[in-house]
Amino acid sequence: MKTKNRIWIYPLFIIFALFLVTSSCKKDNNNSSSPSNTITDVDGNVYHFVVIGTQTWMVENLSTTHYNDGTPIPNVTNPAVRDTLKTAAYFWYNDDITNKAIYGALYNWYAVNTGILAPKGWHVASFDEWGILYTYLGGADAAGAHLKEQGAAHWGSTNISDNSSGFTALPGGESNGDGYFGDIGVYGWWWSATYSDDHDAFALMMSPGSTGINGGRWNTDVDGFSVRCVKN
Repeated sequence: MKTKNRIWIYPLFIIFALFLVTSSCKKDNNNSSSPSNTITDVDGNVYHFVVIGTQTWMVENLSTTHYNDGTPIPNVTNPAVRDTLKTAAYFWYNDDITNKAIYGALYNWYAVNTGILAPKGWHVASFDEWGILYTYLGGADAAGAHLKEQGAAHWGSTNISDNSSGFTALPGGESNGDGYFGDIGVYGWWWSATYSDDHDAFALMMSPGSTGINGGRWNTDVDGFSVRCVKN
């Protein structure tokens, strides 16, 4: 009887040990195949993304210098030309590429309007999609506080923000109506993909001392703004 008991208990121990090993391997495999929270554009720039309500948004401003089919986007550095452009272009704030790492690039609306600025599988958000975002976060008067990066590092000491959405909006400034740049660290502007009329498209603006997000029409011929993308 003792021999039979030992013979019976021993296989149970082996089975239990194999079960633990198998379970551990399955768990490791599941972790290694879990979806990444990053997306890479055609230039090799890596962006994080976050789910906010029913939408998935990039956490950083777009910084690509090529369309998603590999075609280069012109980088225009002459202020006089920049002020009158009616073709696609991108700019580094103050024509200084070191601003890319934090704020990304500024694009005129003609680049946005190509429909191939965002990485494949993503797109520049329409004005309505921005509306879905800020409505989910409490409406236009409250959403800015939940979208802006928290703290004073980039928005300054008057910043009102908890960044509860994880969107981490930054004040990248603009390329403005005289072909020069302004308001980095003060205001953030983001194009939508929604055209208004012959000279305007809808864009969004946030400022440090406000909890809101302001939408309006800006001139497509002179303004260069940041771009955020949303998943298709």
